Amino acid sequence: MDNAEVPSVPSTPVTPGTQGAPLFGGLKGERGTGVHGRKSLLRSCKCFSVEEWAMEEGRLPPVSCSLPPPPVSLARKVGAEFIGTLILIFAGTATAIVNQKTQGSETLIGLAASSGLAVMIIILATGHISGAHLNPSITIAFAALKHFPWKHVPVYIGAQVLASLCAAFALKGIFHPVMGGGVTVPSGGYGQAFALEFITSFILMFVVTAVATDTRAVGELAGIAVGATVMLNIFIAGETTGASMNPVRTLGPAIAVNNYKAIWIYLTAPILGALCGAGTYSAVKLPEEDGDSNEKTSAARSFRRADVPTNSSNLSKDPQNLLTWALGNMNNLELQRERDSQRDLSSPAEKDGDPRLG
Repeated sequence: MDNAEVPSVPSTPVTPGTQGAPLFGGLKGERGTGVHGRKSLLRSCKCFSVEEWAMEEGRLPPVSCSLPPPPVSLARKVGAEFIGTLILIFAGTATAIVNQKTQGSETLIGLAASSGLAVMIIILATGHISGAHLNPSITIAFAALKHFPWKHVPVYIGAQVLASLCAAFALKGIFHPVMGGGVTVPSGGYGQAFALEFITSFILMFVVTAVATDTRAVGELAGIAVGATVMLNIFIAGETTGASMNPVRTLGPAIAVNNYKAIWIYLTAPILGALCGAGTYSAVKLPEEDGDSNEKTSAARSFRRADVPTNSSNLSKDPQNLLTWALGNMNNLELQRERDSQRDLSSPAEKDGDPRLG
């Protein structure tokens, strides 16, 4: 049987605790089910979406069940955002400082890998708690597109700025007096630096919006996709602007070493680029009705339609009916397999006793 297509659902918020779970987070409904796993899971389901299809190759038809996301307090979200931003700024800035201290031993590849891997592991570690924004431009862009509440924007940005300052001053204490390499400053003209920061932030936010808000994208690979995008952008703009893409990536180290050269570029271009990137993806993404029609077309190619049972209308309403129906199909399948095995065992004896086979 071909792989079943999972029906698409509308875009979801990018932080936990609201209707619709974020793609950066994963809900493990299997935990704690114990002996009553199947029954307790069915009772915890808010709704059932059941399609009646015939079994092929001994498999039951798919059943989708939406579990409500667990509530996450704002304090936990802000704490996770602070820790995630602290790790990101510390890793990216430390690599740049070590690269300067060792006369370029890290190379551009090392700088890109450090920041990209940091983003990836932070998304995987804290995305299900806070959404793993790690960047004021991402927070503002999500809020502008109504994927994030505006009332939480100041708290998130405050946590990000504080984390940047803590990471920068910690690095200053560790690597003093070699700290200048951690500050992102343009090596060319201001116009060139602004354009590169805008474009790289646009690319980053385009990908982030896709994997974080659209459930038809491959959300399970969000950390890898965003980390790879950060690496790509550092390859593009690392030698020219430092590829900040993040106002707090520049702000904390700049305050720590008192170097504010062209800081306005790094505070404005990423925000504008992120807004444009998020808006562009929202404009070009697949409409929901088109996604639904494609789902129906692909499902018709993957499954064979069966006769609808007389009591099928109650399956989606009563979990107990659904469980009885599923177990009944499993029993029928086992009986059919036993008959097939008995027929296979009796076939050689019948052949030996048939005179026409001699």
